[in-house]
Amino acid sequence: MADLRLNLAGIESPNPFWLASAPPTNSGYQVQRAFEAGWGGAVWKTLGDPILNVSSRFAGVSFNGQNMAGFNNIELITDRPLEVNLKEIYETKKRFPNHAIIASLMVEPTQEKWHEIVKRVEEVGVDGLELNFGCPHGMAERGMGAASGQVPELVEKQTMWAKEAAETPVIVKLTPNITDITFTAEAAVRGGADAVSMINTINSLAGVDIDTWDTIPNVAGKGAHGGYCGPAVKPIALNMVAECARHPNINVPISGMGGVSSWREAVEFMLMGATGVQVCTAAMHHGFNIVEDMKDGLNNYLDEKGIGSVMDLVGKSVERYSDWGNLDLNHQIVAKINNDVCINCNKCHIACEDTSHQCIDMLKDENGNDILRVREEDCVGCNLCSIVCPVDGAIDMIDYDNGEPPMTWNERQAAIGATASCDVKLVK
Repeated sequence: MADLRLNLAGIESPNPFWLASAPPTNSGYQVQRAFEAGWGGAVWKTLGDPILNVSSRFAGVSFNGQNMAGFNNIELITDRPLEVNLKEIYETKKRFPNHAIIASLMVEPTQEKWHEIVKRVEEVGVDGLELNFGCPHGMAERGMGAASGQVPELVEKQTMWAKEAAETPVIVKLTPNITDITFTAEAAVRGGADAVSMINTINSLAGVDIDTWDTIPNVAGKGAHGGYCGPAVKPIALNMVAECARHPNINVPISGMGGVSSWREAVEFMLMGATGVQVCTAAMHHGFNIVEDMKDGLNNYLDEKGIGSVMDLVGKSVERYSDWGNLDLNHQIVAKINNDVCINCNKCHIACEDTSHQCIDMLKDENGNDILRVREEDCVGCNLCSIVCPVDGAIDMIDYDNGEPPMTWNERQAAIGATASCDVKLVK
């Protein structure tokens, strides 16, 4: 069995699966149930001055028969007194000393407020702090959450204030509702963050009821933008983790989240630079026991790969992630249709003919049977045919030797520039 133990900025846990700060970590009862089920850590639902929540507050986005492909919520931070939360954190940590408990915090952007809450929370024995600069609704209108998280100067300053009082590691949770998340990640590092976490939820409106014309969700007929999460946001989250992981000035661990539904997504996040993952929507959809499948699947994957520790996954794919200008313009792949597997649904032909490069022909074989064939000289390797194909193994994307040497766009521009410079010298 591989070693699943995690160390993120000095915070240790028995495995890399943490519950994110959200409804599943709202109380000691829930967090203790989660630890009993096998979760390695939990980020307690954000603490601060208790607020009033609304009803209703959740909405699911279904796609192609899958419930909760996306999830929207307009719930805010804890609505329970700080003293109650602190008592339950203390009791939970005493009962589960080897599991990571991280306190998510959100207060007004003043030095005194940050010093006060950090000291109070650390007194009950948390393993670390997560500063919530990500909540996109409700709290943002009060100058907290994403309102702070979208301003690098405020991220840096508030991180510094928290670090002034903190004795445990400080993680800064970043908002994805920004043009470039590396700006605020850099600011967190400048402020002294021991780690960053991403992504928080994305501004969204789940839908509109076309019969009543009410928004989904709605509160007495009125709606508001909320936070979007779940499997649908994974590509966005994975990109942001990767961008921070490859940035030379963001040299702290990353706690990744956003669409982690199984061990597979956890592996993807860790390969792209995350040290462990946080999970919310999948737990809300399926319950705490999904962590058993996550741990088993990760264990089996590591064993099959001959990897002894889950920490050995972290960042292994980062060097393969770059800018478009560094991609080989001359590398070419083409589609190959396996007619012994193909069911002749013609989806690939329709997709290619209508919306791509018109390189799939409908032909007859020697027995008069309908077949599809790709004209390799016209195929650009866009992958569309293999993506729309409903049958595994019916279409392969294979390397095509076009006889051209590797050449990136950046190299091409440099060569053009050098030639132009040489021409100028010759003219002179």
